[in-house]
Amino acid sequence: MAGRVLVMMGSESDRPVMQKGVDVLAEAGVEVEVIVSSAHRDPVRTAEIASGAENAGYSAVICGAGLSAALPGVVAAHTSLPVIGVPISAGTLGGLDALLSVAQMPPGVPVAAVGIDNSRNAAHLALRLLGGSRGS
Repeated sequence: MAGRVLVMMGSESDRPVMQKGVDVLAEAGVEVEVIVSSAHRDPVRTAEIASGAENAGYSAVICGAGLSAALPGVVAAHTSLPVIGVPISAGTLGGLDALLSVAQMPPGVPVAAVGIDNSRNAAHLALRLLGGSRGS
């Protein structure tokens, strides 16, 4: 299957959740790059990565973030690629705050939202966007 997927996360602590989706993509033979870049702590770098993602040969971006979950929206604001947001459970609301943040993007800044901590479904959605099968 052709295509590359960029997986971004706001913090290294998000890696255990996001790795499950990375594994799904790798098993499907999709090239994956994982980058840690916070929309809040490093907004310029995050915007630069997102702006250059299409030219770097990526076909989709999966972003995992907890709490206010700004990363998927910031990335979507800087690329025309499909962006899939993975809300990550953190803090006292168990990920509901992140889910609402990912799902409530303004018009013109589309982000697909999957379930809380469900990077596997984000990977399966990316596979479908790349023209692959659903997998398991």
